[in-house]
Order: sequence, then structure tokens, then C-alpha cells
Amino acid sequence: MFEGYYKKSRSERLQILRDYADLTDAELAILDDEGALPFETANHMVENMISTFQVPLGLGLNMVVNGKKYAVPMATEEPSVIAAMSSASKLIAQSGGLKATSSGRLMVGQLAVYGVLNFETAKQTITEHQTFLLDVANAAYPSLLKRGGGARELIVREVETTEETIFVVHLHVETLEAMGANMINTMVEALCPDIERLTGGTAEMKILSNLTDQATATATCTIPVNLLFTKNRSGEEVRDRIVRAFAFSDADIYRAATHNKGIMNGIDAVLLAFGNDVRSIEASAHAYTAKDGRYRPMSRWSVNARGDLVGELTLPMPVATVGGSIAISPLATLAKKIAKIENAEELAMLAVSVGLAQNLAALKALVTEGIQRGHMTLQAKSTAISAGATGEKIERVAERMLETGQINLSEAKKIMKEER
Repeated sequence: MFEGYYKKSRSERLQILRDYADLTDAELAILDDEGALPFETANHMVENMISTFQVPLGLGLNMVVNGKKYAVPMATEEPSVIAAMSSASKLIAQSGGLKATSSGRLMVGQLAVYGVLNFETAKQTITEHQTFLLDVANAAYPSLLKRGGGARELIVREVETTEETIFVVHLHVETLEAMGANMINTMVEALCPDIERLTGGTAEMKILSNLTDQATATATCTIPVNLLFTKNRSGEEVRDRIVRAFAFSDADIYRAATHNKGIMNGIDAVLLAFGNDVRSIEASAHAYTAKDGRYRPMSRWSVNARGDLVGELTLPMPVATVGGSIAISPLATLAKKIAKIENAEELAMLAVSVGLAQNLAALKALVTEGIQRGHMTLQAKSTAISAGATGEKIERVAERMLETGQINLSEAKKIMKEER
């Protein structure tokens, strides 16, 4: 039934899908809702395109980074993420906002060379020919060099497997405003013949690495205890509980995974809104936090000499403002304008700042009122919508579910029936 599906027009694909999945006219109409990304454009972005998939796009507010105020476009379906980020950012702004820095933007390409007989000789030969090899790499992508970027350095590593030692060459490339995957892949493939000639081995793999530890961004914040108090707890107690929560995640991989997922809730929402490669940066972030051989929390919380709560987050952030699908996605282009982002380095610092604010919101809620209170308010609304509530009924059904403490589809449908 799906033979040659990619060759069909979109309307033909939908008819085939209709027969295969027994779709109704109403269900087909859902697939026909074009949204902000034109179907004609989407059809050239992926194979077998049938429709586009939408998630809510909201604004994270109150964010201040390096003295600049931001309204941050965030695309996410998860309740409470944007509200939590805005709340934590407001708290942090009262103590001067977040400070952020960037290490620069060097991406990594790898050549895995097998069959090298003398590693020391091969390493010396690569070092002696580095200028020549960088010229070869840059000649493969001359437009990047003209714009001020390009290949910058070659690093040689030895990687032990269970069967052999691999001679690995890293190419560091400054990709400017692009993430640069295609640039790097083109460069390492261009290097392959000369690397093989100089080492006497065979370069079986030539591809970028998604662990971009030469392109990190760091965000920090310092919060006085007088801003941390709640109705039931002093600022000192909240501060100490947050630090203990960090220590728990540093000691336990099960907690660390959830700790880090909360950080990426905010970062992923920013990346998606800006049309960036969410999977790439997720992979880089999790690999980076386990770089010493043990999976750890991405952020760190401590107490300084004055008794303030101090948070810090450093992550690889190979974001882009051009290239890939960014230019052809209307919402990604609009996100850059809304946030008033000047370049990829600024976007990297903003994204990691959002991640730290998201982490503070989660930890503070977790060690005080519990994580469910704020989350379930928005979850109740989503459940009400799933039950068919519209307009003002969404709020009424959600409020009644919160009163009963029963936030599920059957309860929502029961309330809907009573409302009628």
C-alpha cells in the first residue's frame, strides 16, 4: 500500500493513509491544518510528509541576563514549564539577574583511523603537516573561511576498544552562526585521503561529534536568603534544602536523571522555538555531564561566604541562528526577533540561563510545597480540554478537579456531564 509513497503528492499520501488507518473526514481535517509552516515548505524538509505538528509557543518572562531583559519564546507541551521559568526568573532578577559567559564556538569533527602501525610516528606526522591539513579542510568549505570562520586545529587521540586501539583525529572548526554539521562532515571527508596517506591507516568513519566541549556556555546566579522564604519556611531553610537536593542528585544517578531532565525542559523549549537541533544538544549536554565517567547533575548549588544561594550551570551549547531549517521556519525567524538575539553566542548564553532558572524553580518547588501543586493546576486544564471542555468551561472543570484532588479524564468527563 505504501510502495513509492515518497513519490506521491501530499493529497495522494493522505488518501492512502485514509484507507490504511480508516480515518474519518474530521481526522483528515486535522492533518489538513497547515499552521505557520507551509505544507509546500514542509514537503521539502522531510520524506513522506503528511502534515505539520504543533506545540504551544509561549513567552518566558522576567529573564535578565548580563543586564539585558528578555522575553523568551519557548515551545513546549509540558504544563508549568513556562510558568516556572518566569517565576524563577523574577526571583533571580530581584538579585541582579543571571550572569552568563561563553567559551567560544569550536565544533568537532572526527576521523577514526584503523590499522595505524606506529601511533607516535603518525601523531608527529599529523602535527608536522597541520597547516597543510587545515588548508585542505578550509578549501572544502571556502565560504566559511571568507566569513571569518573555518578549521582551526587538529588534535590526535588514542581510543581503546575491547579489540584494538583507534587513531582518532579531531578537527576543530569555528562555524560562526551555524551549528555546522554539514560543514564539518564535508571537511573531515575532504581530509580523509591525506590523513590515510600520512598515517598509513584507513579512515573508516568521518563525521562530526555531538559532544561540543569547545562550545560551552555558563550561567550563574546569586540569591540572598531573604528572597527565598515561603509562607512556611525561612529563607535559610529553603536555601539549605535546595543545596541538599543538589547533593542528592550528585550522589544518585536516578535523581540526577530527573534533575537534568528538568533543566532540559527549559533549554529544549528554547531550542525548539528557535528551530535548533534539540536532539544534538540533548546528546551533547548528557555526554558532557558524564565526561569524567560518572553521570552527574548538570547544575551545581552551593552557599557562599555571605550565606547566599549560588547556582551555576555549564553546558555545551552549539546553537545556531542560521542554517538547517532555521531560515525556512517562520516561527524560528520570528523567535529571534522577539528575543532580540544578536548572534548564536548570545542565544547559547540565553538558553543555558533559562536552564538554570528552570532548575531553581523545580528545586524550590520540590523542597517546599512539592512539585505537583503548580504542575497540576495546568495539568487540570489540559485534562479538561481532553474531555471536551471549551471556553470558560475549561477553567470551571479544572477548578472542580483541583477541589476534589481527582485530576483524570474520567473525573473531567463526570464534571462535564454534571455541568450540562
